Amino acid sequence: MTDMRLLTAAEMRGLETAAIASGEATGPDMMEQAGAGVVQAVLSRWPELRDGPRRAVVLCGPGNNGGDGYVIARLLAQQYWDVSVFGMGEGDAMPPDAVANRRRWEDIGEVAPLEQASADGADLIVDAVFGTGLSRGFAPPDRVGGLFHNLFADGFWGHGRELAPYVVAVDVPSGLDADSGKVLWTDSQWCGDIAAHLTVTFQQPKLGHVLADGPAQCGDLEVVDIGLKDRSQGIPLARLPDPLLAEPSLLKGVLEAHKFDHGHALVLTGGMGRTGAARLAARGALRIGAGLVSLGAPGSAMMECAAQISGLMLRRCGDADGLRAALEDDRINALCIGPGFGIGETQIAIVQTALEIAANRGARLSVVLDADALSNFSGQPDEIVPHLADVGVITPHGGEFARVFPDLAARMAERATHGPAYSKVDAAREAAERAQCVVVFKGADTVIAGPDGEVAVHAAAYGRAAPWLATAGSGDVLAGIITGLLARGFEPFLAAQAGVFLHVEAARSFGPGLVAEDLPDLLPKVLRRIEIDADLKK
Repeated sequence: MTDMRLLTAAEMRGLETAAIASGEATGPDMMEQAGAGVVQAVLSRWPELRDGPRRAVVLCGPGNNGGDGYVIARLLAQQYWDVSVFGMGEGDAMPPDAVANRRRWEDIGEVAPLEQASADGADLIVDAVFGTGLSRGFAPPDRVGGLFHNLFADGFWGHGRELAPYVVAVDVPSGLDADSGKVLWTDSQWCGDIAAHLTVTFQQPKLGHVLADGPAQCGDLEVVDIGLKDRSQGIPLARLPDPLLAEPSLLKGVLEAHKFDHGHALVLTGGMGRTGAARLAARGALRIGAGLVSLGAPGSAMMECAAQISGLMLRRCGDADGLRAALEDDRINALCIGPGFGIGETQIAIVQTALEIAANRGARLSVVLDADALSNFSGQPDEIVPHLADVGVITPHGGEFARVFPDLAARMAERATHGPAYSKVDAAREAAERAQCVVVFKGADTVIAGPDGEVAVHAAAYGRAAPWLATAGSGDVLAGIITGLLARGFEPFLAAQAGVFLHVEAARSFGPGLVAEDLPDLLPKVLRRIEIDADLKK
C-alpha cells in the first residue's frame, strides 16, 4: 500500500459524487466493479474456494454497502456457488443503485431478513452491512448487534479457524469507524467479536484501515480500483516524502562537500549506566549522513561513553552551562535531547536552555525532543508546550504524548459511540498546531503532523508490518535519524516523514530477531536500494 493516500469516508463519497457529476463514472458501474473486485480478491486470497461446490452467506445492509453485497451474491451464484442472502431495508429506504442490485439478485434468489442469518455450512461470509456509512455503535441486545455477536462469536471465532468460514468485509468491517479505526460502542457495550480475515476496500484505503484497531479488525487488506482517476486527495501513507520520491539522490549528500557541509549534530546523554539510548541515537544520526555527531555527556559518564563509541566525538556536557558552552560552536546545527536523558531539575534546566537557544538562533539550530526530555514536564505541560515553536520535532509515544498533551490524549482514549470518532490524526494535528512544531506521534500507526496542518501516516501494518520494532531502543534510533536529517538541512516535516519511513525500511530489511543496535547499520543498504529502485524507474 505504499504510494497511496488515505481518505476519510466523506472524502471518498466526495470523489464518487464528483465522478458521477462529471460523467467519469456511474453509480451502477462503480458498484459492479466493487462487487467484482471483492469476488476476485476472495478467490485470489483463498484459491481453494475455486474448487468444488461452495456456500456463501452474504449479509447486506440498507445502503450502498449492501448494494455491493447484492452484486457479490449474484457474481458468486453465476460461478455456481450456493448463496444465501440476508438483508436489511428495501424500496424507498435504500439508495437507487442498491435497490437496483437487490432487484437483480431477487431474479435469482430470495432475500431473507438479516435477523435470520446463519453461518451453518458456509465457506464464506460476506459482511456488506454497514461499511463506511456506519455512524453509531451496535452491540447486544441491539437487533443487528445481537445477530453479529452470535454469528461471529459462535459461528466464526468460537469453533476455530479450521472449521469456521472465511469472512470478507466490504470496505470496512461493520462496526469499525472508517475515519478513526475505532470500533464503535453503544453506550455500554462493544461487539468485539466482529472482525474479518480479509477486507476489500475501493479506490484508496481509508484512515480507519490503518489507525487504532483497524488492522486487527480488517485482517488482510486489498484495495480495488473502481475506475476513479483522481488519486491526489487524502493523507500520504507509508512513503518517502514527495521531494525524495522525485530525487532520492538528495539522501546521498553533496558531492565534494566538507564534513561540516553535512551538518554537526549534538546528542545529549544521561549519567553513568544510562548512556546506551543516546549512543544509539547518535549512531542513527551518523549513519543517515550527518557530517559530524558529538555525544554530550556529564562527567560521570565520560569514561563509559569513551569506552563504547567510535566515529563519534565526545564532549563534557552535564548541565545547562555545559550546553551553553557546547552551543557556542555555531557549526552545531541539530540537537537531540531525551534518549537516556534522565529525570530531574538539572534535566529540566537543560531542556529549557535548549529551547531558549533555539529561539535565539532560529533556523540555524533544529532540536529534537524525545523520551525523557518530554517526560520531565509530566503534569506541567504549560511549562514546555508554549516554548516548542522553535524546537523542530518532538517524537512522543502514547505515554509521552499524554504527559505533554493530556487533554488530547484523554479525548482520544474515550470510547467511540458515534462516527467519525476523534482519531490519532486529529490528536496529532491539534498537538502540532498548539505546539507550533512537528509532532511524530509514534506507534504502529505513526502520525506525523506539522503546525500548518500537513499530515502523513506511516502504518507498519499489513504488508509493511514490522512487529520486531517493538524492542528497547528502536525509538531512540528514530530520534537520531531525524536529528541527522535535520543536521543535513532537511526541513523538520520532511526529516520526520523520511526518518519514520527509513526506520521501518531498515527494520523490514532485517526481520525477526532485530535489536535496536542493528538499525543504524542497516541504513546504508536501505538507502542504496532506494537509489537503485529510482534508477530503474528512469
